[in-house]
Amino acid sequence: DMLAGRDRDPACNCLPDVFLYFKGFHALQTYRVAHYLWRSGRRVLAHYLQSQVSQHFQIDIHPNATLGSGIMLDHGTGIVIGETAHLGHNCSVLHHVTLGGSGRAGFDRHPKIGNGVLLGAGASVLGNIKIGDGCQVGSGTLVIEDLPPRSVAVGVPAKIIGRFVDVTAQPSIGMNQLGSKESEENIVMFGMDGI
Repeated sequence: DMLAGRDRDPACNCLPDVFLYFKGFHALQTYRVAHYLWRSGRRVLAHYLQSQVSQHFQIDIHPNATLGSGIMLDHGTGIVIGETAHLGHNCSVLHHVTLGGSGRAGFDRHPKIGNGVLLGAGASVLGNIKIGDGCQVGSGTLVIEDLPPRSVAVGVPAKIIGRFVDVTAQPSIGMNQLGSKESEENIVMFGMDGI
């Protein structure tokens, strides 16, 4: 997680910056302790840590959520990750992203996010849906249906506007949200009617 912050955040100059100053990293490490406590049956203490992170960093990650390694929570403010959510390895999550539930307690009601996914600022992914490996979800997008691997999706509700050509693409690593000549060469774009 620390290397993910250093390698993906252009504002980061060195590893101590991540360790000392990046609240996304602090929230993520506290979540990892809370997750261990939750799995060990110490749920009151796990909820206490979740509450403290939410209060101090404005990042709310349920201790029962499942998060992979190499995750970067960029800026962090306003991120919400629900109880049955799954976030794969090497994902990048920008501020104000919600991985929210749909349905009643006691059911698997949160999204499952694949590996190498980039979730843009303000994206909302709601319900027990699957976002495939290597997807890029644009800022402000509302995702309420599954996205196949390597999709590029934008809009409310989300529409797939392209796919990454490279099957090993991990947009979370490049953090390219605006497009560039290099990214355009790696994405097959579709028509954007209705967006």
